[in-house]
Amino acid sequence: MRLNNVAKTVVLGLAVLLATSAFASNKGSFQAREAFEVNGQQLAPGDYQLRWDGTGSNVEVTFLKGNREVAKTAAKVITLDKAYDHDSTVVDRSGGKATVSELRFAGKKYALALTPTEKAEMAGGK
Repeated sequence: MRLNNVAKTVVLGLAVLLATSAFASNKGSFQAREAFEVNGQQLAPGDYQLRWDGTGSNVEVTFLKGNREVAKTAAKVITLDKAYDHDSTVVDRSGGKATVSELRFAGKKYALALTPTEKAEMAGGK
């Protein structure tokens, strides 16, 4: 009987652990040295916190300035062959504006490839 109670407790503990990790968000940060655009929204230079949530490789990235949400966009989590030594940001300047297209994090073997959402594409096409 005692072994049965221990087994139930272990199973319940694992279920709670898995449930909380499924809802946990990932976090990162980066410093912008110039004004840049994310998903059609112009942001000023400065320090930003990032939070991303989602399942699999498709996530939604939230840009925070202090505690204030300033932009959101879709992204794909891409696997890298090796971890970067420092945080870095890939900026696309081909459209005449500095647009963040990828975020890489020190010590991590993944990066976030940003993709505009449909709402921003529709707004930009009008």
